[in-house]
Amino acid sequence: MKLKICGMKYPDNILEVGSLLPDYMGFIFWEKSARYFDGVIPNLPKSIKKVGVFVNETTEVILAKAIKYDLQAIQLHGHESVEFCLNLKNELDSKIEIIKVFSVDDDFDFEVLKPFEAVCDYFLFDTKGKLPGGNGTTFDWKVLEKYPSSKPFFLSGGIGIEELEAVKEISKTNLPLYAIDVNSKFEIESGLKNIEKLNSFKTT
Repeated sequence: MKLKICGMKYPDNILEVGSLLPDYMGFIFWEKSARYFDGVIPNLPKSIKKVGVFVNETTEVILAKAIKYDLQAIQLHGHESVEFCLNLKNELDSKIEIIKVFSVDDDFDFEVLKPFEAVCDYFLFDTKGKLPGGNGTTFDWKVLEKYPSSKPFFLSGGIGIEELEAVKEISKTNLPLYAIDVNSKFEIESGLKNIEKLNSFKTT
């Protein structure tokens, strides 16, 4: 199972987290976020895929950021349509992955996923909350028993050390769980990650 550490902000902290060699590192390009990134990404190990997180952004801005920051993945965290995803997919370098986010609660309708299967590489399931992410709460993972697709997905939403056993249990199922996405539960403050806690999570 892959690990994505999202909401990175500070260069020294980015390098510290990079030393843990997560599979993905996320940078939020949504200006209303407390973790909004507008700095310089220091050189990271080549194995780490840099993810740009966008919320209802234009294709032009996403493409510009992808080039500027040499992104390997684009995470769409807003209300982007199938048509938008298809257009972006056609405009991006074919090596850049597209991750489409869906906010989940107990009443989530998995049928809405079907049209997106052909236009993204992964789904990401986050907890439905006031903000498009970083709410620090988990949703009831039992709802994933209804998951009808073979499309691999990232699991997000308030995942911390306390959720580790539940993560291990869900990894034993037949669900195509591709990666765990962590953020707020490992922070000292918004955008600043606790290296010791992350290392403990990664190595347990």
